[in-house]
Amino acid sequence: MTTSLAQVLLFLIAGIGVIVLLTARYRVHAFFALIIACFVVGLGVQMPVAEILRAARQGFGNIMQSLGLIIVLGTTLGVLLEHSGSTRVMADFILKKVGDRNAALAMSITGFVVGLPIFCDSGYIVLNGLNQSIARKTGISIIIMSISLATGLYSVHCLVPPHPGAAAAAGTIGVDFGKLILAGIIVAIPAMLTGYWWARYAARKIPTVAPQPDHHIPASKSSASVASAFLPVIVPILLIALKSFISIEHIATEDLINILNITGDPVIALAIGVLLAFTTGGGWSRGSVGKLLQESAEKAGSILVIIGAGGAFGAVLEATHLGNQFSNLKGLSMLGIFFPFLISSVLKTAQGSSTVAIITAASIVLPLLPALGLNTEQGKILTVLSMGAGSMMISHANDAYFWVIAKFSGLEMKTMLKVYSMATLFMGVVSLAMIYMLSFLMQWLTQ
Repeated sequence: MTTSLAQVLLFLIAGIGVIVLLTARYRVHAFFALIIACFVVGLGVQMPVAEILRAARQGFGNIMQSLGLIIVLGTTLGVLLEHSGSTRVMADFILKKVGDRNAALAMSITGFVVGLPIFCDSGYIVLNGLNQSIARKTGISIIIMSISLATGLYSVHCLVPPHPGAAAAAGTIGVDFGKLILAGIIVAIPAMLTGYWWARYAARKIPTVAPQPDHHIPASKSSASVASAFLPVIVPILLIALKSFISIEHIATEDLINILNITGDPVIALAIGVLLAFTTGGGWSRGSVGKLLQESAEKAGSILVIIGAGGAFGAVLEATHLGNQFSNLKGLSMLGIFFPFLISSVLKTAQGSSTVAIITAASIVLPLLPALGLNTEQGKILTVLSMGAGSMMISHANDAYFWVIAKFSGLEMKTMLKVYSMATLFMGVVSLAMIYMLSFLMQWLTQ
């Protein structure tokens, strides 16, 4: 199979176009769109059907092997924390610490913390009632409160595992989870603050919207203490970080090293988080636990098929030897981390899903890492973060999360575009700037 760079590029663009068209216009599930794109690209560059199928199966299987348990356990942790009411305990604690005057910032921080294990749309729905009641109590515009909460959740959703986009990109590119979590949190904090700042600034020119009734069915009343509510979120992160960052060869016994290596595995760490979630109260019964675990598995399944299809698409792209073709281009290395950001942002704006944008971008960027000068451990971390930053912008009417915010907050389309969509644009740009700063810092530390 001998194909020119122009032919590979033509059908790569055609494959991306198929993904965008099917998911954005015809509302076809991303799994089918990605599988169809595999054949569009493969047949376009004259790959035999048997080879396309082989590459797709291998790519699908590799992603399931590396991410399957992580996604299921991460989803389960989020569902259990919702049910137990731990998310509200965390929110009440943060609000108490910052005070009513800083209620919008409190909701932004709450979204950030709660968003670590919980998907942004679920987190928003769970916290909406609290957000509405605080808006009534403090008199702060519901626009400011809602967008602050929404962007706090969104910042970690796009950048930090175990969220499916960042987790899938980490698995595809080959990035250590612990280091990515720490770097992702560092980048997500300025993104969160940017969303909060823009909400306060932009909402001043818009008439105040009255808070809406809470449409969400309340979670079980929690008897959890603040410590027990936070532990299922904090402990897995600390365990993963311990394995990734702390050099313990000279200060610990071999047995302790082995224990930390086991407990710091993302699968074990998240499993410990799930077990800790059962200590938060929530009226656990045999029936409720079974129902919650079934809900978790079903929610995780819908994510896993998309991630698997993304892995299949990436394997087909790799089989076209796209990286070898691009490596001969002069000047590609000058783009560096801006290239994955650009690809991801175009995909996000066009088709709406941050997860699909990151997964597809990772498949495209993987074979290009050497040509971009990013084929190092640090370069790969920056690549995943760059794609996460790109997947933030721009969230608008083709994004399901956009409508979750609008529906539960009672905000009009015009207001959402002016405040929330613009916030996501600024968040993506600020995140990219932060990633460049991290890049310079990493270079300075290694000199």
